[in-house]
Amino acid sequence: MPRRRGGHALPSSFGKVMIDRALIEKLVADNIAGTDMFIVNAEVKPDNIVSVILDSDTAVSIDNCADINRHICSSLESLGEDTFEVTVYSAGLSEPLKLQRQYIKHIGEEVEIIRKSGEKQRGILRRVDDSSIEIEYTVKKKAPGAKKKETVSLNETIGLDSVKLTRPVIKI
Repeated sequence: MPRRRGGHALPSSFGKVMIDRALIEKLVADNIAGTDMFIVNAEVKPDNIVSVILDSDTAVSIDNCADINRHICSSLESLGEDTFEVTVYSAGLSEPLKLQRQYIKHIGEEVEIIRKSGEKQRGILRRVDDSSIEIEYTVKKKAPGAKKKETVSLNETIGLDSVKLTRPVIKI
């Protein structure tokens, strides 16, 4: 929900005051305390264009986003800011997974992984820890002495340091 008003704390290269990202994160964190929502990303671009992406262990509603947007705007206004734009939205299915908490939420679901090498892999997310994920996928293999290929299920552990992007697969 874009809205123009206010700004906060850091000088930009053009002599304007730029809103501090840490302030935005604190305003959101204060507002979502006690819920299962969490901040995926918060950024402040030039001209005080604020963007906040939220997720939760269950769901983030449009009303949640609107309430948090209003909270940020009113807080910035109370600090005397008068030129800003705020957008708050939930991490959708097209958004890549960034936090371990998001990976955990998608255990048991199909994901697409793009490695830093460019290789793509699809599979069911089975396990997540601090440094790796495990996916299960199927391949057709011909067993020794068999006439036809059979579908075989494989598990692969992938280090998060080799992952460029992971996103849920949208099924229609």
